[in-house]
Amino acid sequence: MKTVKIAMIGVGNISGIYLKNLTGLFKEVELIGVCDLVRERAEKAQQAYNIPKLYETMHDAFADPEVEVILNLTRPYEHFAVSKAALEAGKHVYSEKPLGADLEEGKQLLKLAQEKGLHLGGAPDTFLGAGIQTCRRLIDDGYIGTAIGSAAFMIGRGPEPWHPDPEFFYKRGGGPMFDMGPYYLTAMVNLMGGVDKVFSASRASFPQRTIGSQPFAGQKIDVEVNTYIAGTVQYTSGAIGTIFTTFDAHFPYERSRFIEIYGTEGTLFVPDPNTFGGKVKLYRPEEGVLREIPLMYGYPENSRALGLTDMCKAIRTGREARCDVQQTYHVLEMITGFETSARTGEWTKIESEYHRTPPMVNPVLKGVLD
Repeated sequence: MKTVKIAMIGVGNISGIYLKNLTGLFKEVELIGVCDLVRERAEKAQQAYNIPKLYETMHDAFADPEVEVILNLTRPYEHFAVSKAALEAGKHVYSEKPLGADLEEGKQLLKLAQEKGLHLGGAPDTFLGAGIQTCRRLIDDGYIGTAIGSAAFMIGRGPEPWHPDPEFFYKRGGGPMFDMGPYYLTAMVNLMGGVDKVFSASRASFPQRTIGSQPFAGQKIDVEVNTYIAGTVQYTSGAIGTIFTTFDAHFPYERSRFIEIYGTEGTLFVPDPNTFGGKVKLYRPEEGVLREIPLMYGYPENSRALGLTDMCKAIRTGREARCDVQQTYHVLEMITGFETSARTGEWTKIESEYHRTPPMVNPVLKGVLD
């Protein structure tokens, strides 16, 4: 298969693993250029990973006839403008999460991609890894009977102690539900199916945050988003789920991030959906013990860019992309639905329909997809 050529816009904190995997793991894609507002970042990436081109502006990348796909790794509140301009230039787009900073941005991008017949994919792609794909196989094969409910937890004290530039986590498009919620909600709908309506209560517990990491240690951040969010979802199947995300709680990391799926015949313990692997555990009452299940799929290690590579394979073959816009939009509608519900005190109807994309196929050759 002819490689799909990609340009990366944004060379920030998350870019390192994309750079590593696009140039060293996945064999059907080719990263040919990088661009960042801070030119030094792009120069370092170009040199470290032997990337052919450095673009002065993102519009130079959009105008490059060699580029087929734009990888949008900008900050959350910048996702919309970058993705919109790339689509208007006729490029396929894969964006870090979330799709947009509000639902209207998501609607515009969805409509534009459909009108132009372009792929618009997006993170997270962790659900394509060995851990959650194994969980999906167990559910689909009936190991917990009929799924009747779920619970998801992401508990922590916020990223400002370690992140080099954490201010955006507390501005528009930030907060724990926008930042971490997509991992959990994407895993939930892949395991349980689409969501019909959501309910939520939320608040910001602390009006300011103090940065503890360099280079901005000691600086204050004014919090503009809610940071303690408790949500309920009703799946289209009738099952009920809960999700709790917070940047406000002191909590031991090893117990702070997980999903549980409850079935008529057992319970499935899903690993941290921000990882590709992790331990999968199954409890069935007739056994009376919690049993660890061997992972049945590939990519248990940090395989970011797996979803992008999958979309590129879909571009070449015409098959469905697993990290497509119907998924990222459905997740965005849930996130913004939680905000609406917390403001109104009422259930928020989810208007978008969702179907689970196909499960992964184990690779014959690592880095080459089905």
